[in-house]
Amino acid sequence: MEDEALADIADRLYAGSLDDFVAARAAAAKELARQDKDLAAAVRGLPKPSVAAWAINMLARHRQDVLAGLGELGSRMRAAQDSLDAPALRELGRERRIMLADAVDTAKSVAREQGRSISDAMASDVEESLRALTADEGAASAVGSGRLLKVVSADGVNDVDLDGVVALPGLLPATPSVRPLTAPPHDLKPGASKTPGPRSIGPKSTTPGAATARTRTTAEDSSEPKPTKPRLEAVRQGPRLASPPALERARAALAEARAAEEEALRLAGELQEQEERMRAEIAELQQQAVELRTRLSATEESLDRSRKRLAATSAEAKQAVRAPGKAGRTAMLAQERVLRLGNN
Repeated sequence: MEDEALADIADRLYAGSLDDFVAARAAAAKELARQDKDLAAAVRGLPKPSVAAWAINMLARHRQDVLAGLGELGSRMRAAQDSLDAPALRELGRERRIMLADAVDTAKSVAREQGRSISDAMASDVEESLRALTADEGAASAVGSGRLLKVVSADGVNDVDLDGVVALPGLLPATPSVRPLTAPPHDLKPGASKTPGPRSIGPKSTTPGAATARTRTTAEDSSEPKPTKPRLEAVRQGPRLASPPALERARAALAEARAAEEEALRLAGELQEQEERMRAEIAELQQQAVELRTRLSATEESLDRSRKRLAATSAEAKQAVRAPGKAGRTAMLAQERVLRLGNN
């Protein structure tokens, strides 16, 4: 079974739609079954990723620059841990929080473009995996492979267990060293090629028979089954500098934890001050509300008295309107009486 062929098929499956994954996997296995049953069985065994893992795979496929930026930040954080540089860790921790928030937003956007929305719970899983990318090289290789199956976590001290986390962990790309060389190797001279030539294993022969024998030997060696590498060895195929002793790594983790604690205390202090200001504002508004209610009550009482005076005035006005007519009739009767008395 060709590992490269399996990796290519897996890459196509994990780069596709999550809803169509099972159908696409079955179709690929059915097509391969006619030619290579072992490869077809391996394809059928490829697990379907979780929604959060699929979103990260989409990010790896469509926005590799985001993962590259987080990977570079992780290298700087590990360097600061090794040197126990607490101020640098504090600053890098703040930078990581900003970059993780932006990366999660980008993952949501990419997922929407691919026809799937990401909930807040899934976004938390995405952030956890991206945080692991900055803390561990194995996690970085798994997240960047585009074949992630589920959430990956890292504590920055112990190596991440990738069992069941990524498809085909033995075929992950090599992880570059976190610390670039400050000078070229001693066996390279200025102007010389950095690509090493083939190494000579025995005396160099110039006869055609010797060349043919070497070619046959090489072909036979390449046809022999290669021993299965341990999972972590397969994950980290590239050169990696020796990790610091356990005590130094623990001290580095302690320095990062203290830096995070200081930052948390600072944020807590700012939030407490903000809380006190808001409480003072609320108390002032409550006092204003009491005063306004008092004024409203007094105004309502005044309004009620005015309405009563208006009713009394209206009644008096009606009587006043009727008074002239009554007085006119009285005057008319008095005039008639005067006329009658005058005629007698």
